Amino acid sequence: MPKHAHSPTLTKHHKIALAGVAAFGAATLAFSAVPSSAETVASGAPETAAKVAYGTEQIKDVSGTVTDQLALQNVKLEAIAAKRKATSAHQLHAAHVKKVHSAHVKHVAAAKRTAGQAASRSAQRPQIQLVAAQTYANNLDGWIRQALDIMHTKGIPGSYNGLHRNIMRESSGNPNAINNWDINAINGIPSKGLLQVIPPTFATYHVSGTSQNIYDPVANITAAANYAAHRYGSIDNVNSAY
Repeated sequence: MPKHAHSPTLTKHHKIALAGVAAFGAATLAFSAVPSSAETVASGAPETAAKVAYGTEQIKDVSGTVTDQLALQNVKLEAIAAKRKATSAHQLHAAHVKKVHSAHVKHVAAAKRTAGQAASRSAQRPQIQLVAAQTYANNLDGWIRQALDIMHTKGIPGSYNGLHRNIMRESSGNPNAINNWDINAINGIPSKGLLQVIPPTFATYHVSGTSQNIYDPVANITAAANYAAHRYGSIDNVNSAY
């Protein structure tokens, strides 16, 4: 035997042959590991099927979980949408109520103004009618009656008879009568008008609302009656020169 032996060199064909032998041996071992009886093969099939079925259930569980999550998300979105819708409806209702209330307030205010204006016109109308209906004749009777109405509003006492009696004695009913011969005339302040009033007395006891003309019948009567009320208590108490 040689001292130094050399390993044979494996060619490409040798390597291929060895690979084939290894593969054949592995196949043989695998075949021998499989039971020869049909029952053993049949009994192994359900195990594989069970493994497959188990995997299917896992997939179904995952699918169901995703579906449930989507359904829950949809419920939440629907709840949010419903809440927003309810809030919007509530806001619209509140705005409508506010608008109706504002319109009602304006209507009530307008009604009150209208009622107030109507009441004011109603209160003014009788006064206007009273003034329009109250007319006086332009004669001695009318002058006395008009003077009496003014005297009553001013609180000046006197009666128709008291005025008429004194007027007839002083001027015989002539509103332009003037006394140019008595002491007043001598002193430069003659008596004038229906009740023969001197200018200073007329000015002092003039009744507001009447003419400033001493010859005006109503102004002359009311001033004289006012003077007589202060000095004698009433024109009715005067029966002579005063």
